[in-house]
Amino acid sequence: MNPSEADLVGLDRMAVREAVRLVDLAGEDDWERDSPCAGWTLRRLVAHMTAQHHGFAAAARGEGQDAARWREPRDMSDPAQAHRTAAAAVLDAFGEPGSTDREFALPELGGSFPGRSAIGFHLVDYVVHAWDVAATLGLRVRLPADVLGAGLAIARRVPADPALRGPGFAFARVVRAPEEAERSGPLEETLRLLGRRPERWPTRE
Repeated sequence: MNPSEADLVGLDRMAVREAVRLVDLAGEDDWERDSPCAGWTLRRLVAHMTAQHHGFAAAARGEGQDAARWREPRDMSDPAQAHRTAAAAVLDAFGEPGSTDREFALPELGGSFPGRSAIGFHLVDYVVHAWDVAATLGLRVRLPADVLGAGLAIARRVPADPALRGPGFAFARVVRAPEEAERSGPLEETLRLLGRRPERWPTRE
């Protein structure tokens, strides 16, 4: 699947908005729950998501090389509000005319990338992080088929070399599906390609 530039920004917007919806469902007793990101509570996961939104927004405006733009907030006493503000910032930045034509400095990925590629990275990240939040809360993620298809196409292009995956790298190692899950859908395939084990996180709905 190769969405147009306008479609790519729109698909990313849907993934981000779904992540916002899910984060906003968390209650006071949920923030210290373990998340699918090993060693991270939901609060820490949302702090990471908040930092990434601000970092990508800065990158879209030519300021991504500044490490301070990618730091997690010190004050996460109201995680949902912090995340909501950051999500609005990145959607505004990506929505600016010509955003897909710019170079984005992405320090975690080791360099600069065309805007179209960078927004694609953000898209797949928020398909997965929306699921991370949903899984933590025992809920299902609600994303349209075109968002899931675009996310999977991007996930399939991420190098799978184990030497480039795991602690210290942007993505965990690929997880092979159990035999009973071999014919899973695009979300499950994306999750496994990026190191998640969806079978370990049952949902209530």
